[in-house]
Amino acid sequence: MGAVVVKVLESNFINHDIKRFVVEKPPGYTFIPGQGTDVSINTEQWKNHLRPFTFTSRPEMDYLEFMIKIYPKNKGVTNALGATNAGAELILHDVFGAIQYKGPGIFFAGGAGVTPFIAIFRDLYNRKAIKGNKLIWSNKTSSDVFLFDEFTKMLRDNYLNILTRENNIGFIERRIDRNFLIDTIADFNQNFYVCGPADFVTSIVANLKDLGAKTDSLIFE
Repeated sequence: MGAVVVKVLESNFINHDIKRFVVEKPPGYTFIPGQGTDVSINTEQWKNHLRPFTFTSRPEMDYLEFMIKIYPKNKGVTNALGATNAGAELILHDVFGAIQYKGPGIFFAGGAGVTPFIAIFRDLYNRKAIKGNKLIWSNKTSSDVFLFDEFTKMLRDNYLNILTRENNIGFIERRIDRNFLIDTIADFNQNFYVCGPADFVTSIVANLKDLGAKTDSLIFE
């Protein structure tokens, strides 16, 4: 489809550094849950600065939604998005993404790496097909968590919060390392979805393979 300009309909922070954007959906614009697009801000200063973000809305909705982590210290695109509100314009580009649902499995997310899974879970839940899936989400502290109630509603006991820098009731304080995988996973012959910072993904994928997960059952980006 190429580049298309869309208007921001809503924007608001849903925790201390995650900002939700609802934007116009161009006619014929389609995606598969888990995919994203390059986004830039339609101003002279920022229109050529593209960054990839994942759609968090379901494909059939009449709008597009993103949940974007804002990094004020970098003074880059996300910092500018932090100051971008309803009425402003974004530029969307072609849809892409390697993370697509291939059947029930365990989803490992690191921080804002949970975003490709949001549309997947929302789509599965809406189709009453979410059974058999589990989300293990690692954050530094409980303040980094968002959509807690929605994940709990969709996944119930199959939603696990891991905190690496805080001990909090209802959360588990540890890292998703080899020992965690051995303690938590009974069957390595299933699908595993992994998304997050590069080191997070590399470590978990390597450990899963070492513990018997098949390469074609590992879905990551």
